Amino acid sequence: MSATKERTFTGSEKSKSVRSTNITAAKAVADAIRTSLGPRGMDKMIKDSKGEVTITNDGATILKQMEVVHPTAKMLVELSKAQDIEAGDGTTSVVVLAGSLLSTCNGLLDKGIHPSLISDSFKLAVNKASEVLEEMSNKLDLNDEEALIKIASTSLASKIVSQHSQELAPIAVRAVMNIVKPDDDNVDLRNIKVSKKLGGTVDDTELVNGLVFATNHAAHAAGGPTRVANPKIGLIQFCLSSPKTDMENSVVVHDYQAMDRILREERKYIVGLCQKIVQTGCNVLLIQKSVLRDATNDLSLFYLAKNKIMVIKDIERDDVDFISRTLGLTPAAHVDQFTSDKLGTAELCEEETVGEGKIVRITGVQNDHPSGKTSSILIRGSNQLIIDEADRSLHDALCVIRSLVKKRALLPGGGAPETEISIRLMEYSRQLIGAEAICVRAFAEAFEIIPYTLAENAGLNPISLVTELRNRHIEGDKNAGINVRRGGITNMLDENVIQPLLVTLSAVRLATECVRMILKIDEVVMVR
Repeated sequence: MSATKERTFTGSEKSKSVRSTNITAAKAVADAIRTSLGPRGMDKMIKDSKGEVTITNDGATILKQMEVVHPTAKMLVELSKAQDIEAGDGTTSVVVLAGSLLSTCNGLLDKGIHPSLISDSFKLAVNKASEVLEEMSNKLDLNDEEALIKIASTSLASKIVSQHSQELAPIAVRAVMNIVKPDDDNVDLRNIKVSKKLGGTVDDTELVNGLVFATNHAAHAAGGPTRVANPKIGLIQFCLSSPKTDMENSVVVHDYQAMDRILREERKYIVGLCQKIVQTGCNVLLIQKSVLRDATNDLSLFYLAKNKIMVIKDIERDDVDFISRTLGLTPAAHVDQFTSDKLGTAELCEEETVGEGKIVRITGVQNDHPSGKTSSILIRGSNQLIIDEADRSLHDALCVIRSLVKKRALLPGGGAPETEISIRLMEYSRQLIGAEAICVRAFAEAFEIIPYTLAENAGLNPISLVTELRNRHIEGDKNAGINVRRGGITNMLDENVIQPLLVTLSAVRLATECVRMILKIDEVVMVR
């Protein structure tokens, strides 16, 4: 009889196997979006379960829509989200960097270096990398609009709408600078409302001094006005229609006299509401969207139109706070609270025909609310895919300007910061001894993935370009980076390829933190 031999994992072999699986899964996610890095990166077409198509090269958007099953691969999706929240840009870079660091870890683990030692060495290296970035950064004055526009243009250069960066970059800069105060160290982007309207081209996108309602239009049912100069604007959160009974109740009418009495009372109730609104002097009325019953009926619209009051229905609940601060009005939840002191003012409120639809524009607002100013942007485009991508690109540009408000320093782009980190950490590793020196050197080499991928995606020779770039940095030219347009190495500051310090700093720290976390995992436990 031949003895059958069962193979059993020792603890060490099992943890190696788990680590190897985790690293492979995470690298697969990084490799999936590596081709979309940089100004010449490819775009991804994503089709969801409903059949809706998205075309984008924004790392955060691609990963958010991907159906990732492996728990470690999900960590890279969360990493991309974290970078999006912290800096708003660099979402592809952070995942590519994490993938490169994980490849490096595989080599170090194969050499027999303990994961804890690799993790501690990476912590040492990332602190040194942060110092290098701080040293090579240039301070920025927020009043220098030209520099801010250059930085926003760099952010937009890698997007599908890059050819429109000359129009979109100044809009992003002015929108943020309108709401920021000189002593602010952060910007709440909820104070910038982005509306989208089909029709025209991306060139027609504009910054509006006031408010734009892209999905709401003036009520035309009773021939009400569609243009009001020097309007007094009110916002009500109650309905101008007949009241309804509770869900379980019903009204049974047996004769015509009772029916007439109900109609008479209904008319009296609605006219009473409208009279109170007219008495305040309001001539533009915004009505919040109602779920339980109609916001208006024909009678109320007729009465308001007769009194030359412009009515805009179905205002979303989420927009009420923004509208109140922009127009300086106070929303009224009941007709008794609706008084003349609750009204806001502007210079003009009018309905315009845009493309195939209509928009309502309120301009010339004071916009001096104590809780902060607001900005409104109207995005235009020839189709929905372009509009959605323009919206995502503009959001990245707004986040880049916010990053500069948070940390007022900038870096050269084109892989220059990553190459400088690589060179400086190589020098630093020579001061260390043993396994620590090997780990820091490996960490430094992993950073070359960014310039390598930029060159590869642009159809250039990555090996010769990265070698030349490394030599330029060793010679002391720390602003040298890969110029994908000219296909060579140039000074990135001269080419106006610049990015905020916070974007790169955040990407380096978050990627390293994620890799250290993955390294420490030696077993995956499934629970029900």
